[in-house]
Amino acid sequence: MIGFLRGTLIVKRPPLLTLDVNGVGYELEAPMSTFYRLPDTGQTLSLVTHLVVREDSHSLYGFFTEAERALFRNLLKVSNVGPRIALGVLSGMSVDGFYQCVRDKDLVSLTKIPGVGRKTAERLLLEMADRLPEALGDAVALPARSAAEGEASGALLALGYKPGEVVKMLKDLDGVQLSTEEMIREALKRVHRERVADR
Repeated sequence: MIGFLRGTLIVKRPPLLTLDVNGVGYELEAPMSTFYRLPDTGQTLSLVTHLVVREDSHSLYGFFTEAERALFRNLLKVSNVGPRIALGVLSGMSVDGFYQCVRDKDLVSLTKIPGVGRKTAERLLLEMADRLPEALGDAVALPARSAAEGEASGALLALGYKPGEVVKMLKDLDGVQLSTEEMIREALKRVHRERVADR
């Protein structure tokens, strides 16, 4: 599984972009919520990713934040919702905006998203109700402030920390000034200091 990529942005033509990672060009599809935040071509970029494997293709999707990827993955679990509709949702509104629509049962706003008809919108409202961040206890669904924070968050979750713990561990760490590795190191130091203090 490819969890994230860091490389040089070579091409950006919505919904497609290409990242040069050590001489290998990765083609990804991304929602407009990510495209709006992309740097100029030639600049370094980090994205969290999701790989969709099918019999006839392997498609890689890139996201600027962990919150976008988490929503994308949740949308793919909804009946008859594939990557195309999931990208459309993320392109049509923010992560917070979508979850607010689900909370408010706002069918009208969802049907304004290209590719989302009334039946699909009704299915989204029904099946996503139990996948809201608060229902899951998933504090990581809050938007990451940077790609580095999103990557660090994903790594800490993979280490077995709970979402609420990860948010606390990364609180006030500057993902713009710190690299992903530095954020993880600092977060783990915090946990160690707290455990020592509790003894």
